Amino acid sequence: MLSGFSAQAMRTGDLVSSELHGRVAIVTGAGGGIGRAHALRLASLGATVVVNDLGTTLDGSGVDSRRAAVVVDEIRALGGEAIADVADIASLAGGRRVVARAIEQFGRVDIVINNAGFAVGGGTVIDPDEEALDRLMDVHLKAAIGTMSAAVPDMVTRGWGRVVNTVSEAALDARFAATLGYGAAKAALWSATLVAASETAGTGVTVNAISPGARTRMNAELLDHNFRGGRAIDLDPAHVANVVAYLLSNDAADINGRVLHAAGGEVREYSTTRTSKSQLVARISAHQLLALEPTPER
Repeated sequence: MLSGFSAQAMRTGDLVSSELHGRVAIVTGAGGGIGRAHALRLASLGATVVVNDLGTTLDGSGVDSRRAAVVVDEIRALGGEAIADVADIASLAGGRRVVARAIEQFGRVDIVINNAGFAVGGGTVIDPDEEALDRLMDVHLKAAIGTMSAAVPDMVTRGWGRVVNTVSEAALDARFAATLGYGAAKAALWSATLVAASETAGTGVTVNAISPGARTRMNAELLDHNFRGGRAIDLDPAHVANVVAYLLSNDAADINGRVLHAAGGEVREYSTTRTSKSQLVARISAHQLLALEPTPER
């Protein structure tokens, strides 16, 4: 169980409405779907939000600055404070750029949610597409490393900061293995999250990851095509945003380097373990013992 973990608070985001008052948050890929839900939730908790979204299509191409602007208008209509940012963050320099914009505008960065990305492309193991693989690594891994490298030093000066990276079950769970590029990029970000958490330990800055399950434009076709036998599942992105809101709270100050899965109002924690008690280990051990047996003389 997570130390300081409140299952009810994590599922519902039941935090004080002013919990993040005075905090400045960056949400990448915030022009729709899960990113938009994060931006609205943070604003409702009092944070000033930098809504970053290049406005690409599902394959990562194109530009539409209106996507970020629409979310900013929603936040302002609800009495919150936000600005739109349409920088292309798909590089180390791009990730650093959005942080620099926030610091220039507001003097600080307290929260970064690395959410931007797309899932299409990369080819297959037999026929890989190097350019597409690079694009996926750029937007999922390099962008997140860029924002962290620029934001964490600023957070450390105040002894408080929260970073949440968006990973996927497709990264390390064979049941959900997906496209080559997307899964590899998310696995790399999963690892980078653990490294960053180790580097920030004891500074007041935490780095965690969320593996979200929500209906967005990226997966709507799959979910609408008899997903799980057509059984109704509430995959509102707001459920994911509630879990992330908890990770940003003061109550979650001791949660660092953890990976949570949130979907349909349920929360699970991912962990990797190694064991000597599996069928495969027993099989290999038996083979080794047989190999060590002396060959009988003839």
